[in-house]
Amino acid sequence: MATFYIEQFGCRATQADAAALERQLREQGCRAVADAASAAVVIVNTCTVTAAADAQARDAIRSIHRRNPAARIIVTGCYAQRAPEDLAALPGVHWVVGNSHKPEIPRLAAGLAPAPQPPAAAPASGGAFLPLAQLLPQRPAQILTGNIFDESRVLAAPVLGGEAGHTRPILKIQDGCNSRCSFCVIPFVRGRSRSLPPAAILDELCNLAAAGYREVVLSGIDLGAYGRDLSPRVEFLALLRQILAATPVERLRVSSIEPLDVTEELIALVASTPRLAQHFHIPLQSGSDRILAAMHRWYRAEHYAMRVQRIHERLPHAALGADLITGFPGESDDDHAATLAFLRALPFTYLHVFSYSPRPGTPAAALPGQLPAAVIKRRARELRALAAEKAAAFRRAHLGRELRVLTLNRAEDAAPGATPAISSNYLRVRVPGAWPSNLWLDVRIAAEEGNCLLAESPAAPTLAAAAPAPLPAQL
Repeated sequence: MATFYIEQFGCRATQADAAALERQLREQGCRAVADAASAAVVIVNTCTVTAAADAQARDAIRSIHRRNPAARIIVTGCYAQRAPEDLAALPGVHWVVGNSHKPEIPRLAAGLAPAPQPPAAAPASGGAFLPLAQLLPQRPAQILTGNIFDESRVLAAPVLGGEAGHTRPILKIQDGCNSRCSFCVIPFVRGRSRSLPPAAILDELCNLAAAGYREVVLSGIDLGAYGRDLSPRVEFLALLRQILAATPVERLRVSSIEPLDVTEELIALVASTPRLAQHFHIPLQSGSDRILAAMHRWYRAEHYAMRVQRIHERLPHAALGADLITGFPGESDDDHAATLAFLRALPFTYLHVFSYSPRPGTPAAALPGQLPAAVIKRRARELRALAAEKAAAFRRAHLGRELRVLTLNRAEDAAPGATPAISSNYLRVRVPGAWPSNLWLDVRIAAEEGNCLLAESPAAPTLAAAAPAPLPAQL
């Protein structure tokens, strides 16, 4: 029986790809192990959204090969799709498989028979010893990539979190993107938008509910585009209604949705039921209309603000998060100031700040006005300081309030003498005592500590619950 380990980088979409690969490998008799050092086959699932992500993947591959020179390394993911030759040149790599052929990995892994372990070391000049694997010639890695825009499959399996386990599984229901933001390489490494059929989504959610999971996070590259490729076409809002009607999942959380897909109907649906988390993550990128136009974003600051204000009117305690890119080519001090002013004026509860990183092949990489690293770093620091202020103000607004929270696996946010939990509106709460995970608790918020809220001791759980059972497909 072949042993395998998946080294995971990147976003929830890549995590979902890895979960699907793990399911398929287990189904064909392979056995997962706890670390790369003891695996016969190591799959490195890469990200390429920034230059730092590329470097992190390369460093990880070199480290895996040093620690386990007998391992057969398969590199896949977005970096493998974008620049396979770069990865094929690294020591220990046997296959580089782009996203276009990622479903082929279980077959390739099965064909990589475990290599016999070499002698621990061989003598080198000067009396030192080197691992024999470093003295043997490396077989050139094989590359398997193709036109990602021909890909119509969606790799999908719930992300359950491995040994520690997530209390809230992530289910990817959409992949790819039809937009062409000038800074973004994702469409060129993930292809066009494609959707998991509703019946498959309902089956996955029913299985998760039957296994005991109470909250599921729906994810995708562009969730608002869900179903537009299906025949007959299915709207994302219709899918949410179908899930609420046909599955017993107690709470759904939408991971991220583009501004123009935040409709009055979606806001009303979230406001109508506690089964949809009061949490909107809406990518912004910039508060400057000039920069939004250069980014090829399909909205302007006014359009975005109207949606955020409408959410706040209907759901005054909802979590409101945004992604920001600072240091885009040509971004002036006035553009940066406009973004800061825009953020201050709206009721954001948290912000994810990214420093611009040119991606090869994107229009933005060829733009004039690339900014010095020191300027980008300073602007990112200012944005993160504002984000911290916004998050703290949101936490303080909940002091003395009652919240229903879901207890989490203690490994997800360890704190002595307390159990981590999360609210519908994405607040991290610590509940005194050692409570089981996956339990609904009604708590009163007593204090703030760091980036968490502290609850008073609850009298009793709202609903009896056991920890979720592993799904059979991932046993």
